[in-house]
Amino acid sequence: MYDEKNKAYTSTNVLAKQGVAAVGGIIGGAGLLLMGSLPPIAGILVGGLAGMLGIGALLSKDPEEKKPGAIITAAGCLAVLSRLGIPVIKPLAGAFLGLGALGFLAMGIWNGIKFFKGLKRRR
Repeated sequence: MYDEKNKAYTSTNVLAKQGVAAVGGIIGGAGLLLMGSLPPIAGILVGGLAGMLGIGALLSKDPEEKKPGAIITAAGCLAVLSRLGIPVIKPLAGAFLGLGALGFLAMGIWNGIKFFKGLKRRR
């Protein structure tokens, strides 16, 4: 019979999406932090590689790859710009790279909390 406990039941599809978003957010945030902490030459190389991979995803025919491709391209551009010696752009790009990393980490942690709460409700 229907009771109040089943009202808060989280579906398997929602749990799967929350779990993937949590892992993706945490890995993305850690990756951005790593890209921001690399030495200048390595940061430019890794940022350029990320930008090229992102452009490749943007040019894909699969519409689900376009959003992550745009994010990866932007992260690669910010990593490169934060390592170049352009006086005005370098600190802004570094700040945006750090804010993006914190945003991804916060999003990943928040989705992880929602995932574990939903998983706990299923017992």
